Amino acid sequence: YYIANAQKEKIESLISAIKNVSENIKRCKTCFTLSDGDICNICSNENRNKKQIMVVENERDLLAYENVGEYKVVYHVLGGALSPLTGIGPNELKIKELMMRLKDDIEEVIIATNSSVEGETTATYLAKLIKPLNIKVTRIASGVPVGGDIENIDEATLLTAFNGRRALW
Repeated sequence: YYIANAQKEKIESLISAIKNVSENIKRCKTCFTLSDGDICNICSNENRNKKQIMVVENERDLLAYENVGEYKVVYHVLGGALSPLTGIGPNELKIKELMMRLKDDIEEVIIATNSSVEGETTATYLAKLIKPLNIKVTRIASGVPVGGDIENIDEATLLTAFNGRRALW
């Protein structure tokens, strides 16, 4: 009897927690990541550099950068990447909202979309939209992963790494 009651209480607690999340989690009105308030903790943090916006495809990408702990920028979550074959065009992403944010005093947009065909297409599209605004547009580097053996890396990745090389001295 005690075990059945304890399990029932755990199940009810889990159901309550899931219900609470579904009722209280929404999208940040600024960057469109998931948040428990109208504005997320990153966007409301005064210690962030609000003159630099890092554009990511989704919340998982944002969390990956946040887990590094080195970037004190603000973000913009697109909600995916351009993919005409699957019906995802500019209107399905938060591109219009990004362009509205760029009316503020923004110095740099860091495009941090994936290195996939869709991510590269999205990066190129965004760069062409933003460049006329006289805002610095940069793209994250891609190429050979740390600890990777060159002999095991595909030609496209090697070409990207070669073309994105930088001076050491």
